Amino acid sequence: MHDTTNDLLHKPVMVEEVLDYLNPQTGQVILDCTVGGGGHASKILDKIKPNGLLIGIDKDLEILQLAKQNLSKTGRSFRLFHADYSDFSEVLSQAEINMVNGILLDLGSSSMQFDQADRGFSFAKEGPLDMRMDRSHGITAKDLIHRLSEQKLEELFSKYGEERWSRRIARAILKEENDTGITSTKQLANIIERVVPRGKSKIHPATRVFQALRIAVNKELESLEAFLNKIHNYMTLGARIVVISFHSLEDRIVKNKFSERARQNIFQILTKKPITPSEHEIERNIRSRSAKLRAAERV
Repeated sequence: MHDTTNDLLHKPVMVEEVLDYLNPQTGQVILDCTVGGGGHASKILDKIKPNGLLIGIDKDLEILQLAKQNLSKTGRSFRLFHADYSDFSEVLSQAEINMVNGILLDLGSSSMQFDQADRGFSFAKEGPLDMRMDRSHGITAKDLIHRLSEQKLEELFSKYGEERWSRRIARAILKEENDTGITSTKQLANIIERVVPRGKSKIHPATRVFQALRIAVNKELESLEAFLNKIHNYMTLGARIVVISFHSLEDRIVKNKFSERARQNIFQILTKKPITPSEHEIERNIRSRSAKLRAAERV
């Protein structure tokens, strides 16, 4: 029988590079802040068992259930928590852990979220405009479109989506929202397609707007800032942190924070330039193409 669970799994990006820079050793405590389906985590667990501990966090409860099944095949020395990774300090205190030996933060959305139409992440599938990674609370993309003014929408698309046609798109969206209401992913994508000049770009015209809405709905950049502001306080000497980001806004935040910590003699940067996936990996997993990995060590 064909196992669809594995099809839904987030294909972990740059696994060898992550293990290389994180360098997990037997007996260590490793914090995987966005455990997803457990792709990276199972490889880390292999390295730290039998007496290490992997602490996994994810704000998506459905994906955590999947991670639990997958990690159980590798070993028992893990604990999973349903939380936003920016609340890692509360998670560590629940786990009765003060300091960790390594941290992985993979900021990519799970393929599983994109592949499930009812989550509303993808303009390729008809679904409700939701986009929440944690469906237990918070505002949806539909709420944002309904509440924000044209100017605020324009700012959102421009800042988080780096969308050059943000004004034109915001105006068209609000017109349709006022006329008939916007409820679905396809409806939103069609509005954007109508008003954005196609040009030579291979990227779908709705890509940047969907990215901007997802970032805003999940407060992704705020979480990243909050996390990077305090994570060094929980790292043992020699502990390593590896962050994989998928768009320039995230990468810039990581780069700047690592540089700041290096100037304060808190971090030694291990990646002068960000590490990117091999051509072979991009061929195998097209979603990895925009990934950038940065790593640092606590000194």
